[in-house]
Amino acid sequence: MENRESCRKKAEELVGRMTVEEAASQLLHQSPAIERLDIPEYNWWSEGLHGVARAGIATVFPQAIGMAAAFDDDFLEKEAEVIATEARAKYNAAKRHGDRDIYKGLTYWSPNINIFRDPRWGRGHETYGEDPVLTGRLGKAFIKGLQQKDEKGYLKIAACAKHFAVHSGPEALRHGFDVTPTEKDLNETYLPAFKEAVRDGEVEAVMTAYNSVFGEPCCANDRLINRILKEEWGFEGHIVSDCWAVKDMHGDHHFTKTPEESAALAVRRGCDLNCGCTYENLIFALNDGLITEEEIRSAAVRVFTTRFLLGMFDADCSYEKIPYCVVNCREHQELAVRAAENSAVLLKNDGILPLDRSKLKSIAVIGPNAYSAKALYGNYNGDSGHFCTNLDGIREAAGDDIRIYYSKGCDIFEEQEDPLAKPGKYLSEAEEIASISDVTILCVGLDADLEGEEGDTGNAFASGDKPDLLLTASQRRLCDRITALGKPLIIVINSGSALDLSAWEDKAGAVLQAWYSGESGGKALAEILFGDISPSGKLPVTFYYNDQKLPEFTDYHMKGRTYKFLEEKPWYPFGYGLSYSEFSYSGLKAETDGEELALTVSLKNTGSFDATEIAEIYIRYEGEAFEKPVHYLADFRSVRLLKGEEACIGFTIKKDSFASFAENGERKLLSGSYTVFAGGSQPDERSLELTHTEPLRVTVTIGEDQKLSVN
Repeated sequence: MENRESCRKKAEELVGRMTVEEAASQLLHQSPAIERLDIPEYNWWSEGLHGVARAGIATVFPQAIGMAAAFDDDFLEKEAEVIATEARAKYNAAKRHGDRDIYKGLTYWSPNINIFRDPRWGRGHETYGEDPVLTGRLGKAFIKGLQQKDEKGYLKIAACAKHFAVHSGPEALRHGFDVTPTEKDLNETYLPAFKEAVRDGEVEAVMTAYNSVFGEPCCANDRLINRILKEEWGFEGHIVSDCWAVKDMHGDHHFTKTPEESAALAVRRGCDLNCGCTYENLIFALNDGLITEEEIRSAAVRVFTTRFLLGMFDADCSYEKIPYCVVNCREHQELAVRAAENSAVLLKNDGILPLDRSKLKSIAVIGPNAYSAKALYGNYNGDSGHFCTNLDGIREAAGDDIRIYYSKGCDIFEEQEDPLAKPGKYLSEAEEIASISDVTILCVGLDADLEGEEGDTGNAFASGDKPDLLLTASQRRLCDRITALGKPLIIVINSGSALDLSAWEDKAGAVLQAWYSGESGGKALAEILFGDISPSGKLPVTFYYNDQKLPEFTDYHMKGRTYKFLEEKPWYPFGYGLSYSEFSYSGLKAETDGEELALTVSLKNTGSFDATEIAEIYIRYEGEAFEKPVHYLADFRSVRLLKGEEACIGFTIKKDSFASFAENGERKLLSGSYTVFAGGSQPDERSLELTHTEPLRVTVTIGEDQKLSVN
């Protein structure tokens, strides 16, 4: 069986046969071949947030934020297994044809487990939302799915947890921005998901962020890399810089003066691999006495240990036999449909949904995201080759007896779509089809050209953060004109983050958040609209009102941010989402041995649809403590029940889940009373207003002896 120790020894032997110049060359993401040692060239840069990305055809799942809305770590692990299988198949095929270009390797720079702390952050849709527990669970599941092992112990592909650490915008400042979080926020919010990825997920790689933390660039941050990641958490894999981030050390942070100093310091501090080209200066740094040969070779050993774990130099790796025919096969396509079904969140429904085919003769489908592949794909995406837009899905599901009218209505952001026409070229068309149709489905939102990564070459308009939480002006005008007609209306939002559409909420019968829903997003949407399935997603982020005063974007203090520290009622809260069915919780029981809390609750589907419910467990400390959360997520479970079916579900809450974080970052178990909530939503005022249901609760006490007891 291959294991890290045996692979490390192989790496040491191979690196020992290299010249120091050859060893240094292997620390660049575009590693050249060393022909005399039978080492082929290798490009470390591959992407797979929600499918193999930027490498041609692949199964495209909903963007990460959409999968977070499913609150289902078991399903996400299956999705990651598919991504890993397709990644191996594409690697095998490319290698057979001598193609070792970018995006075709086995080292995947996913998942992004940063905390989506501010709704304006453009890259937030790459994450699993605003909660550390949800992010940690989903990140670990995704890593486990990617890093399957064969019978000999070889990894199918290697995952990479990014961006370490305390990184969530603003995009325009990231190359020189210094983050100074409180010790409490650092340990309570920003680090837990990475800790879980390393300790429980055994992630093979960690990518450092562009920004600095406490005055040191993340690529050379001694505290983050050495004291926390390696010494405290025991990380043994390799560390890679974000792309061209080492260059920022002298170019933007001004932490070093020259490329040679940046390269040397980054390697010495533990950043083994450079995405970029600054490490081309390592031999100059060696000659100047800024780094030792041993430090260069140690980094090379760590990166080659990963290559050996992937079976790159061994003929007995079973994954070498995975054929190309698995790529975007029917089984994987069907899983993408299920993923999109699970991710959609029904925010409002006055009874207009599900649509009854027998009562409809015509449907107007309007909006810039109605017939848009970009609204399905998000960023860091592949191409399935047969995507199903919202319009495509509705047309197919409606059948031949219902007339489907379509109008783009407006451009997604351009005021004037045609230089020869006045602004609002399609508005009258949209109004006309809405006025003559039985119901209108208005598809609005964003795409990855409007929210995404600063300067990302995959984004045509070098997109970044949002200026506010509103639709673009062109779409606001469209919404005003369509809602003014007073016709039955359903609003569908494709976006990767929170938007505020409250201005039109009262004039719409239903509002559905569909995210960037993947290759089959339109099919899943139509199934939900026509009641073939019931929506089950819950919001993984808070949907604020646009006029709510958010903290400054550059302020990383969590006060006033996310559901845990929010003082005002939001538009829609974290953990909220409607179903076509109804669920009842009863018989909450709690037992403890002093160290763990065992919860059981009866969950019954009392409605008329087979449906999935996400059961949520929250904890609230009733005493006074530091800057405490209002309450916080402790556990969750996705449960599928047939109509009328009842199940007893259990949760085990470890004692550590009751701990609070002091201002110095220390985790403390405070004595006193705690309330544990179980239900289908948060125990907050806004959720109660929307659901008219209070979660069940039980009181737990922690005594001076640090033992749990149930009152």
